Amino acid sequence: MDLRPYLNRFVIAGAFITAAMLILITLILIGWTSPRFSPEVGFAPADLTMIPAPTHTPAASATLTLDPYASPTVDPTTIHINGYVQISEVGTDGLRIRSAPGLNTETVFLGGESEVFLVKDGPQEADGYTWWYLVASYDDTRAGWAAADFLSVVPEP
Repeated sequence: MDLRPYLNRFVIAGAFITAAMLILITLILIGWTSPRFSPEVGFAPADLTMIPAPTHTPAASATLTLDPYASPTVDPTTIHINGYVQISEVGTDGLRIRSAPGLNTETVFLGGESEVFLVKDGPQEADGYTWWYLVASYDDTRAGWAAADFLSVVPEP
């Protein structure tokens, strides 16, 4: 079979024109159907983060740290804040509970022998004594400063 009469220049040119038209139509359709980039989004290149390979780390040694919220340990035999004290060695005269530390301050009330108080503040030094602010657990109005020489530590009631 002889194909020369079918392969003349018009057939070849027509085949190239048809192929070119099909390619052009394909490119146009791809352009119309592809998603458009929004101008607000723009093009953002990907960030590349290099993570180094793990290395040998020597074991950490333990160090002691103090907890700022922990209550300090106190000696239960000494006067301390939130501890309880009892008036002692005043006899029937009582102990002058004062408005501020010092012998020249106003007396608020007289504390009786063996009366128990909660320590709320102190110590403060004045007139040769160590003073503590005491509050009666049964009456908040019975509160003031007392010299430590006339107080003894008692366990929490």
